[in-house]
Amino acid sequence: MRKFREKIMQLTNYTEYALRVLLFLGALEEGEKTNIKEISRTFSISENHLSKIVYDLGKLGLIETIRGRNGGIRLAKKPEDIRIGAVVRQTEDNLSLVECFAAHGNDCIITPVCQLKHVLHEALQAFLQTLDAYTLADLLQNKQTLKTFFHSPRL
Repeated sequence: MRKFREKIMQLTNYTEYALRVLLFLGALEEGEKTNIKEISRTFSISENHLSKIVYDLGKLGLIETIRGRNGGIRLAKKPEDIRIGAVVRQTEDNLSLVECFAAHGNDCIITPVCQLKHVLHEALQAFLQTLDAYTLADLLQNKQTLKTFFHSPRL
């Protein structure tokens, strides 16, 4: 069978990196700050791309950036107040699994009578509902292990 897509229901790199930034910041001690360079080095993500993500997370009120000599980046909310499902919804630009989900550009001729879109919509809602059940705090239950891992040298 011919594959049209390699993967299905895959988050964009942008969303994955945004979640990584939140995990990194969540692993910091209270009051501790970091910078884009450190996060970039940890995850091997370009500083330029990371800057855009950090800027957007700041606009969403999830992180705060402090300028100046003692500046840096830190969470703006408590980890228990950051829902993973909300982050995914806010950072994904398109959660359309199939063409008929799209508001524009739907050329599928069976859309008016197709039941598949309802099943896929239900599956997408279940996916998001599962993510809604978790907060950043849930993902930081191994905070010390994460922090150690983030700061350990890698091959």
